[in-house]
Amino acid sequence: MSTEQNKRIMRRVYDEVINQGNLELAEELIAVDLIEHEEFPGLSQGLEGFKQFLKMFRDAFPDLRFSVEDTVAEGDKVVSRFTIRGTHKGEFMGIAPTGRQVEVPAIDICRFADGKLVEHWGQSDMMSMMAQLGVMPTSAEHAG
Repeated sequence: MSTEQNKRIMRRVYDEVINQGNLELAEELIAVDLIEHEEFPGLSQGLEGFKQFLKMFRDAFPDLRFSVEDTVAEGDKVVSRFTIRGTHKGEFMGIAPTGRQVEVPAIDICRFADGKLVEHWGQSDMMSMMAQLGVMPTSAEHAG
């Protein structure tokens, strides 16, 4: 697959699978044995773990939106810088719904093979998310 084809697949994962919640399409675009380097405790491995993660996230943030700002591809890898946005309306990681909106910067590095996402590394600003949810002080509150 070309870097452009891999970028198109990655865009579909963000737009159709994550933003629209199309888990059936996930089976077409993501390998069953996906290697996940940003694991969440208690979730399965592979595609099944990805689906569990997405369901958990969308249940907590029903208006979940990943907005991609930059995408770069080289070889079999695609790197995306994006912002996660949503309103906390369901339990998330033991945190009761707060009704607060979050805006969290994140970066994904994804490796592709045979037209599917096969490996994922991710980095998101969870500290910022927790501060926005009100479960830990913001840097301004901490300084004061």
